[in-house]
This record gives sequence, C-alpha cells and structure tokens, in this order.
Amino acid sequence: MYKTVAAILFLFGVSTTVLAANAPAWPAKQADEWYARQPFLVGSNFIPSTAINELEMWQADTFDLPTIDRELGWAQNLGMNTMRVFLHNLLWQQDSAGFLRRMDQFLQVADKHHIRIMFVLLDSVWDPDPKLGKQRDPRPHVHDQGLRPRAIHGLAALQRVPLEDPWTCNRDSMSKSDQC
Repeated sequence: MYKTVAAILFLFGVSTTVLAANAPAWPAKQADEWYARQPFLVGSNFIPSTAINELEMWQADTFDLPTIDRELGWAQNLGMNTMRVFLHNLLWQQDSAGFLRRMDQFLQVADKHHIRIMFVLLDSVWDPDPKLGKQRDPRPHVHDQGLRPRAIHGLAALQRVPLEDPWTCNRDSMSKSDQC
C-alpha cells in the first residue's frame, strides 16, 4: 500500500512539474501584482489542545472538530492567517478515505476562519516507533512533548526508509557523484 501511495504521489509530482514547465511564465508585472494582493503570512504550527501529536489529531476516534473550530477561531482573532499542519503516513495507511474526509472537514473549518493551511506530508520523524491507536498521556506543563523530535529519532526514521524510495532519492536533483 505504501509503495502504491508513494508511486501515485510521485507521478502526481512529475505530472504537475511537467505542466508547470510547459506553462508560460508570468510577466514580472503580473507576478508582482499577484504578490501585492497576498496578505502578510502570520501563523504557527497547529495541533488542537486535545491531541498530543498528529496521530491523535487525525484518527477517527480522537478527531476533535469542535476544539479545532474554537482554536482556529482564537487564531483568527489574534490575526493569524496561516497554519502548518503535520500529516503522518500511518494515518493514510490505516484509513485513507476517512483521513481524507477529516482533512476536508478541517479545511472547511480553516476556510471559515480565513486561515490558509500548509500540510506537511509523510511526517513521521518525531517518534522512533510510532503506533496508531491511543497515544500516551501527556505530562502536565510540558510543551510540545508529543511532537518534539530528537536528532537520533530523525536518523532512526530515515534509516527505515529504503534508499530507492522516491521521497529520498530524486535523481534529477542529485549531482553525478551522489549515490542513490
């Protein structure tokens, strides 16, 4: 399943790159005018207060849309207009259709609050042994404890990814001396 999803995402990336390469470049004036209409981006990483990590945020049993709505409302009231949100690959493997439905609900709430979302795909480096299901209980008064990676955890996660994986081995961006 993982290889199928990776292949689909890889082909999507290649096809959009080809389309973009064939599209005419905007004249500098058009690009400047577009950019001038964009708001100054103000935001943060987002995870609701009821979730210790992105697995708990997105799993069907713990997806908490009322809290998300309330907290994105607070962000809007503070003047925020952008949030970065992490998506774990295990969530896709567990229930891709349900995961996509919850993402759509999340995007609808974000849109209601005029908040742009930047999803971080396949983010699984924060825990050396991630598991679906109930997550560990949080420790009181410790910020970001379920998301904070340690350098060794990131290295361990990278060691689990096969070198032929399209996410880690993009031959077009490698120099001739690099090995894949």
